[in-house]
Amino acid sequence: MTYGDSIISTCTSEKCDSCRVRKNLHCHFTLRDLIHFYLIVSPSFLLGGAGIYHIGGWWLIPWLIIIIGFFGFVEIRILCSHCPHYAEEGSSLKCWANYGSPKIWKYRPGPMTFWGKVMFFIGFTLVWGYPLFFLIFGFQLFLLIVYLMTVAGFFLILKIFLCSQCMNFACPLNSVIDEVRRDFFERNPEVANAWDIDIKH
Repeated sequence: MTYGDSIISTCTSEKCDSCRVRKNLHCHFTLRDLIHFYLIVSPSFLLGGAGIYHIGGWWLIPWLIIIIGFFGFVEIRILCSHCPHYAEEGSSLKCWANYGSPKIWKYRPGPMTFWGKVMFFIGFTLVWGYPLFFLIFGFQLFLLIVYLMTVAGFFLILKIFLCSQCMNFACPLNSVIDEVRRDFFERNPEVANAWDIDIKH
């Protein structure tokens, strides 16, 4: 999808071509963003999986359950259900981070709760912390160092290039500047209202 093909469901603008928000936010899902995300997140999962497999292949199963359970269901509820992408038509999510996840929860624009943020960081800790046990206690020092580098690199690139242009302002990692947020709220009054933002001039 390209800008101008359609307006996101929460937006009141008539077209995207002349919108200044589109230059600063990823309002539409693109395959390019999805590929970019997979390229930066895959190394940490591959290295973590290799470290776990070296100790015992069966230990991969609990990790996969954690990954699928968190990203496929829990994160969708506590984080993704706040995103304008979630308001789009269809039974599955179309975004660069959780593409294809089922939309089984109600759309709830607005900020995350305190406990939602706690669960968010607990989930991240479990997903990327699980392999550390096997890398440390399995004395896989080289793999541990490379794994930590890929995890750090992932979150750094994510924060700089994707979180800085993501329209899910509820995410604790979101780093969109206030001016851009304001422009988005002006064009998305339903979202602004959920955030208790006064968009009157």
